[in-house]
Amino acid sequence: MAENIAKQFIDALHKLERDRDLETIVGLFSEDCEIGNVVTEDKNIGAEKFWASYRESFGEVESTFRNEIITGDRTALEWTTSGTSGEGHEFEYDGVSILETGGDKITRFHAYFDPNKLGKQIVNEDAQEATSNG
Repeated sequence: MAENIAKQFIDALHKLERDRDLETIVGLFSEDCEIGNVVTEDKNIGAEKFWASYRESFGEVESTFRNEIITGDRTALEWTTSGTSGEGHEFEYDGVSILETGGDKITRFHAYFDPNKLGKQIVNEDAQEATSNG
């Protein structure tokens, strides 16, 4: 089951990145999922808000996956994501995402990466934009 969900997740992430299709990826998560990464503080914001925020952080974005480690109800995905920020600055960063599943839904998702490569860049861009707009 976890192997199937991992494939569905990768396909849904590509749809989100390429086509801005939010519905497909959100549909993979349980309503009460825990979701976040190394720069998010609220792990209970829900899949829709998390993935919408993820996609809105970029102009162009594409993730490629190198390794999938699947055991029982847990999956580790090693990836590289590259693209442009909303302002057109190029980026590339590597990380690992951990998915925990229950039945046919993802119940927990957490992404680990070096925030100096991307996370702080996006947070700082958002803060600068908020400061300049307000």
